[in-house]
Amino acid sequence: VQLQASGGGLVQAGGSLRLSCAASGRPLSSYVVAWFRQAPGKEREFVAAISWSGGSTWFADSVQGRFTISRDNAKNLMYLQMNSLKPEDTALYYCAATSSQMFLGDWQRYDYWGQGTLVTVSS
Repeated sequence: VQLQASGGGLVQAGGSLRLSCAASGRPLSSYVVAWFRQAPGKEREFVAAISWSGGSTWFADSVQGRFTISRDNAKNLMYLQMNSLKPEDTALYYCAATSSQMFLGDWQRYDYWGQGTLVTVSS
């Protein structure tokens, strides 16, 4: 499956953005999908994941209550709604897909990656 992330941009602290991840090549419904992010000089970190059907979601503590993750398998799309953004949310955001629902926070468990979309939050 090929993934393409979009929707990044520049936003002020407290604002919102919605990222999208479009899948092609294989049905998105075959995968657990997630968002990771990487800030300059920092390691890639888990943000959120969603199960095949969308019935289960997982979030990093740092975004819990501010971000939501959703998917539309019929359209082969996955979303990350980011509210109450903070400057520390500034990073390159990647969507990723895996066939397994184990160790979802470990980026090395994901087989497919999008190219990343940059989110910059100004203070």
